[in-house]
Amino acid sequence: MATIDKHQPAPWYKRVGWLVLIWLGSVVALGVVAGALRILMHALTL
Repeated sequence: MATIDKHQPAPWYKRVGWLVLIWLGSVVALGVVAGALRILMHALTL
């Protein structure tokens, strides 16, 4: 039999905090990849 979970959703600031944290993580990852490509291109003198 299915159970109904009656817990409250997370407060808005926690949800927005997670959104910002994930966004910042993706921006940092993109920067790392771009930096690595820049170093690679410079090493190959392209």
